[in-house]
Amino acid sequence: MTIADSGYSMENGECCLPCTPQEEKQIVKGLMGEAELHLKEGNLYYVVSARWFTKWERYVGQGSDDPVVDMQSSDSQDLVDLPGRITDRPGPINNSDIVENGSDGENDDLELSRTLLEGRDYVLVPQKVWEKLVQWYTGGPALPRKMISQGVFNKKQFNVEVYPLRLKLIDSRDDSEFTIRLSKKASLHELYGRVCALRGTEREKAVIWDYFNKYKQSRLVDSSRTLEESNLQMDQEILLEMQVHESYPSLSGQDSTGNELALVALEPSRTSLSIAGGPTLSNGHPGTSSLNTRPGSALNSGPTDIDDGFGAYSAVRRGERGGLAGLQNMGNTCFMNSALQCLVHTPPLVEYFLQDYSDEINTENPLGMHGELALAFGELLRKLWSSGHNTIAPRAFKGKLALFAPQFSGYNQHDSQELLAFLLDGLHEDLNRVKHKPYIEMKDWGGCPDKEVAEECWRNHKARNDSIIVDVCQGQYKSTLVCPVCSKISITFDPFMYLSLPLPSTVTRSMTVTVFYGDGSGLPMPYTVSVLKNGHCRDLIQALSAACCLRSDESFLLAEVYDHRIYRLFENPFESLTCIKDEEHIVAYRFSQEGTGKKKLEIVHQEKSAPDLLKGGGWKNFGVPLLAYLEDDSPSGADIELAASRLLSPLRKACLSSVAHNGKENGVLSEANGEASNSCNGQSESGSQSMDKIELESEDTLTQNLSLQLFLTDDRYSSRKPIFKDSVVRSGRDRIKIFLDWTDTEHKLYDPSYLKDLPVVYNKSGFSAKKTRQEAVSLFSCLGAFLNEEPLGPDDMWYCPGCKEHRQATKKLDLWTLPQILVIHLKRFSYSRYLKNKLDIFVDFPIHNLDLSKFVKQKDGRSYVYELYAISNHYGGLGGGHYTAFAKLIDDNRWYNFDDSYVSPVNEADIRTSAAYVLFYGRIESEMNVAAGGTSQDHTGS
Repeated sequence: MTIADSGYSMENGECCLPCTPQEEKQIVKGLMGEAELHLKEGNLYYVVSARWFTKWERYVGQGSDDPVVDMQSSDSQDLVDLPGRITDRPGPINNSDIVENGSDGENDDLELSRTLLEGRDYVLVPQKVWEKLVQWYTGGPALPRKMISQGVFNKKQFNVEVYPLRLKLIDSRDDSEFTIRLSKKASLHELYGRVCALRGTEREKAVIWDYFNKYKQSRLVDSSRTLEESNLQMDQEILLEMQVHESYPSLSGQDSTGNELALVALEPSRTSLSIAGGPTLSNGHPGTSSLNTRPGSALNSGPTDIDDGFGAYSAVRRGERGGLAGLQNMGNTCFMNSALQCLVHTPPLVEYFLQDYSDEINTENPLGMHGELALAFGELLRKLWSSGHNTIAPRAFKGKLALFAPQFSGYNQHDSQELLAFLLDGLHEDLNRVKHKPYIEMKDWGGCPDKEVAEECWRNHKARNDSIIVDVCQGQYKSTLVCPVCSKISITFDPFMYLSLPLPSTVTRSMTVTVFYGDGSGLPMPYTVSVLKNGHCRDLIQALSAACCLRSDESFLLAEVYDHRIYRLFENPFESLTCIKDEEHIVAYRFSQEGTGKKKLEIVHQEKSAPDLLKGGGWKNFGVPLLAYLEDDSPSGADIELAASRLLSPLRKACLSSVAHNGKENGVLSEANGEASNSCNGQSESGSQSMDKIELESEDTLTQNLSLQLFLTDDRYSSRKPIFKDSVVRSGRDRIKIFLDWTDTEHKLYDPSYLKDLPVVYNKSGFSAKKTRQEAVSLFSCLGAFLNEEPLGPDDMWYCPGCKEHRQATKKLDLWTLPQILVIHLKRFSYSRYLKNKLDIFVDFPIHNLDLSKFVKQKDGRSYVYELYAISNHYGGLGGGHYTAFAKLIDDNRWYNFDDSYVSPVNEADIRTSAAYVLFYGRIESEMNVAAGGTSQDHTGS
């Protein structure tokens, strides 16, 4: 990418002239684009505090529609990057807020805080961008990080390793401890070199052990194998021993104290079953040669990756209690542990993975993970269901997950539902019985019965997708789209793996919005309305429309006002109201619908500021900006002046308004009577004619000899260019912004008090608010909201084959069939343009006899009554919190709480909480329904 000339010269590395904000923006965006085109391993990036970088983006005028770096925001962060805000030039780069031990000391000793999130706490910039920023602003400290390649096969991607692997080295000679930092892509050969150099030992005599949980797991052989492939984890221990005799053992079944290892077997399985239940060779590897995909895979893995699957299976067959093992937290992996506990307590999956499934592993599927994910999951499930295990460290599974889904690598918190979606899809592809997917041409069903179309679609789906996951976890939607113009109907039948249900809220909030007339026909008026707390902008517009009697040919345009300018326009009716805070100022501009789509004129008011000893006098913003639609996309100065005077007309002071206008009541201008009145304030007919003449002359004066001082400004409100009557204003933007200077003349003619003291959305009075009852909705309400017909969003338009154009069609979903295992995701996390929010609504869901028969369109006599058996819970807020799981052991008929390593019984009455995030239901047979009694259809109950 070619970078435009910045307009300044360089001499000896120093800039002769400083860059303008616009030049800085263009240079950085260009360097960012250049770096994107040349991604490769080893590229250097720098970690920069998001707090500082946000200030820089505001300074250079970065709006939310054109960010240099994608930024996130949260309820706890006050640096929400919204368009329009102008700040001073930021000071030196300051990364001290993201460094644990402050900004002092050498860079090698600096540690990033462990709970940072990209976009919220820090951003990553390429080396050349960092060099520019340091050149312009100085500061630091520098926090360089290298780019690494993650993933395998066709799923490779580049990521910056923000947190290199940190290992605790224990020297067995004196029990001294040291910290070693290496990339997880570094080899064991590099690790040996670093350790030997640190301890001054000979490489030939050094022996390093994987000392996870302070047990000798396996010897780390000096080789090209990476630390990631060796399953080394952040902050885990490694043990250095010195080889005394040449016959030093390569493996051991004891830890340094002589105790036998309890967590991971150090010898490969010698039984008649492999981890997939198939026959094994003498080395413990499966007998099917085609499954040996590559070195380091689960099938070719070393002894630490192999467990005695036969022992686990036989323990379950002998009737010993299994399924009560906890999962060790490997560093913010509670999301993974919660999802895994729900899956490994899914009865059909338990039965499947405890049997021989080796024949169904698909190593040829390009959409799969060559069978490795299924093998890793099956191995972990067998460990969890074997007896004698209290806690399992899922290191091998986490390593496979990072390999095939790099988005879940590292040590940040993730979403358990997103992981579940990946696991279900990945297990399906790894176990897909279809080795060669046939090509199936789409048909035009044109008027065929729904049942016939649905059955054919399902046959087509099964011809390409056939696995245990499809058998038990997939159902079928009916999706109906209707064109709003030609009424063309499109019906499709699609498979689904889970239902993502919205949480309809019944809690309301009070919002005060001030209405301004876009044609100058009335005075501004505040209105207070009640809307759903988690509603959308369209809900607020509907409430305002009813409150102020909006006509059918009128519309509202919502805007936030900050610093006496329009901060942002809410043009998307589906934008969530959660992005509007109580302390903000919201206005609604009232327009005729005829103006929709035309160019807008924004008028920002300015008045003389008090003289300053250093800066002298100047102009400052005040009041609420006015907004109007323009008739011409390239208006003349006279057109703009006329529009401005029309918007100001309601503010004309009474003593002048009585002369200039015939009748004005309650801020609304009435039409001139057009007839003379003999008794109007004692005036004669000739007096009335004289008034009409004065009014016309006044209007003529306003048009021809207007004294308003108007100045054209830019998007950042940083320039002032005077507007003349004969000038033509052309702009590629949809909004022309001007300043209106209020001189003594304007203050005499107009009353600016109507533009001041704009009320906030909600004024919190007092400090003791009445605590409201926890909101509750039923699971059936959530399902009803999911199945409601609604229009597609503006960014999700449908191409209508009838109109041959993209249309905002209405969409209706119906449940055609439901699977044996029904996974229901409660959409607690909402994301808007500026904010993320979590809904802590209590969902009242049935534990027993959830009857969904009336929601299923296909009446095939099948049972659609379900029993709850697992829940993935999320406690706390966004960007963190904690995940746990509730799961039921069917044989025991008891519920248990799985909180990472801790497993404890829990009463069934206590499992329904506002933390429930993903629900797992199993279908029960019809004869069981009769025995169980009634079902939950329109109400919930345990």
